[in-house]
Amino acid sequence: MRDFIYNTPTKVFFGIDAEKKLGAILKEYNFKKILFHYGKESIKKIGLYDFVINELKNNNIEYIELGGVEANPKLSLVEQGVKLAKDTNIDFILAVGGGSVIDSAKSIAAGFYINESPWVYNSGQKKLEKSLPVGVILTISAAGSEMSNSCVITNDSLNDKRGFSSEFNRPLFAICNPKFTYSVSKYQTACGIVDIMMHTLERVLSYDNTYNPLTDNLAYGLIKAVYEVGKTAYNDPNNYNARATLMWASSLSHNGLTACGKEYQMPVHQMEHAVSGLFDHVAHGAGLAILWPAWANKAAEINPMPFAKLGYLSLSLSTNIKPEFAAKTAIQMLKTYFHEIGMPTTLKEVGIKKSDLPNIANLYTFGGKRTIDDIFILDYEACLEILNACYE
Repeated sequence: MRDFIYNTPTKVFFGIDAEKKLGAILKEYNFKKILFHYGKESIKKIGLYDFVINELKNNNIEYIELGGVEANPKLSLVEQGVKLAKDTNIDFILAVGGGSVIDSAKSIAAGFYINESPWVYNSGQKKLEKSLPVGVILTISAAGSEMSNSCVITNDSLNDKRGFSSEFNRPLFAICNPKFTYSVSKYQTACGIVDIMMHTLERVLSYDNTYNPLTDNLAYGLIKAVYEVGKTAYNDPNNYNARATLMWASSLSHNGLTACGKEYQMPVHQMEHAVSGLFDHVAHGAGLAILWPAWANKAAEINPMPFAKLGYLSLSLSTNIKPEFAAKTAIQMLKTYFHEIGMPTTLKEVGIKKSDLPNIANLYTFGGKRTIDDIFILDYEACLEILNACYE
């Protein structure tokens, strides 16, 4: 096991009616003026918008609103939020929504103390040293941003989607009521299932073979739980236990727990950022469902054992099956699972043309300047190979 630092400062309020603690939480921290940040109509349809407004008013908390966050959150709205936050001198951001809203809030918080675009952090030009506090009311089980140190933003002027990690990105608190996810569509539920799995799959299926049975078993166990309840939540959206399991898995899958003592790179996530950066209509989870099996098949040829363990420990394959065959079977089982919950499995299905593939590979490599050395070296040529493998 490698040395590690595990930091989880986010206080989680989980369960039915957890949102009713909002006023007391905000008063405890003594925030004077907050930015209420959200998406479009979904929180209004489920009554959460009115609830939040009433909580703020009833507790005499001054607030400013900024809605309109889209999937694959945009830098243009973030920069609008930074200006609004500075002009009104807020001291806290309340993000109500899913990963896109939370990441947008994190980026606004990061931009508050500088006189330039917060894109300097996503592009790696600067390291974040100070940020406004952010709190969350979670409405979608997917990104895990409610406890993570990650912030992913799309620069809509460049069609470039990038993430950066910083401990300043971790939310102060997260209110998680699984009932808020009942109204999430089947498609978005499926996207979330894939994203949750991928956050842990890309940690446990890494180049790092350091002996680490505790962390690995936590990781494979999380994937097993999501695999088992995913279809229940997909087919029975009001099943509380299934929704609760997905919501908690969302948080644990991306807060660092399933990588303690391991090194990892998350190459499939990086490829998907290039896909949805160029093609905004592609949901993040859908892009991951397309790309991961092709990447995994190539990786398993080099190092089948982690993928075999995925089959043995997460998908209930018999340990009598040889590792090479177990690895291939596990990858196919997940690809089939993704298809069965309505996810696309080819780039062609989401409207991407064969002629677009070099542009995706070029964006992934930052114009040939970046490679990721994981189980295999993922450079321009390897990326293009994977894109072609999952094209149709």
